[in-house]
Amino acid sequence: MRSSSSPSARSKAPRSSGAGSARGSGSRAGGADTAGAALGAGTVARSHLAPAQGSTAALLIQAAAELSSAVGRLRFSPPVAFVYNPLEYAWAPHQEYLSRYAGTPKQVLFLGMNPGPFGMMQTGVPFGEVAAVRDWMKLGGAVHAPARMHPKKPIEGFSCARSEVSGRRLWGLFQERFGSAEVFFTRHFVVNYCPLAFLDEGGRNLTPDKLPAAESAPLFAACDAHLRRLVQALQPEWIIGVGDFAEKRALELWPQEGKGTGRSAGSTRAIRAGQPPPRSTCGPKVGKVLHPSPASPAANRGWSAAATRQLEETQVWRPLQG
Repeated sequence: MRSSSSPSARSKAPRSSGAGSARGSGSRAGGADTAGAALGAGTVARSHLAPAQGSTAALLIQAAAELSSAVGRLRFSPPVAFVYNPLEYAWAPHQEYLSRYAGTPKQVLFLGMNPGPFGMMQTGVPFGEVAAVRDWMKLGGAVHAPARMHPKKPIEGFSCARSEVSGRRLWGLFQERFGSAEVFFTRHFVVNYCPLAFLDEGGRNLTPDKLPAAESAPLFAACDAHLRRLVQALQPEWIIGVGDFAEKRALELWPQEGKGTGRSAGSTRAIRAGQPPPRSTCGPKVGKVLHPSPASPAANRGWSAAATRQLEETQVWRPLQG
């Protein structure tokens, strides 16, 4: 991945792609060239200036570029057959997301697992349902089709007609509760722990927790380092894992009450009593909401209400009046 002396100078996707072979030959993620033309970039006009060097947004842009470079050097073996890195081929909308919405400290950082096939894999934005990114966040940008893609999971950018259900549910809740993206992002931000998406030979999704230890260890080390930089820059009071995996990764870095990755008895009692869990002495509090995946029966029974209840019970959000 190409880099520049200034993070704000990186205004378009680099030439290398995020979909490389991961077969036994050991070709690395992100090692292929991009195809020629950029895909649908949306029609949103963006006129704001690039973030000033040293600003919070500029620091996060640089951190994302370095994360992409770090994970792009990693190799993955079967059953992983395709590796997509949207921080490479969808860099422009991802940079725009950080530039516009990550410029100030946040109270709550929502942490997802990794890109979904019709969300961040297409738009470069976490849980990036096309309509939410284009119409609610007012973001766009060129997405460069990787040279090597699974035929069942092509990269179509903002022209993708498929819906990312998880993203539609997540951003739909935020839009319903806060109205505008500007109001939501005043106190909240959303990131993914891992920027890579993995597919097997048949095009089925493989999540990072299913990787063998020899491959997950260097990947998680790079992602942990990036998450620490995010927290240092954004200074959130809370990290909310969207699902079990994300919560577990946050607890690895910020154990609650010094009890490692498991919740302490005091933390569990507090949550059951409707109180927030104790804050780590060296970092943010860590909580969780149900993952909005359509593969979850609980999410399908009413994810928005369940997630809202979890956030209100831990006092991340206050109950709405009236």
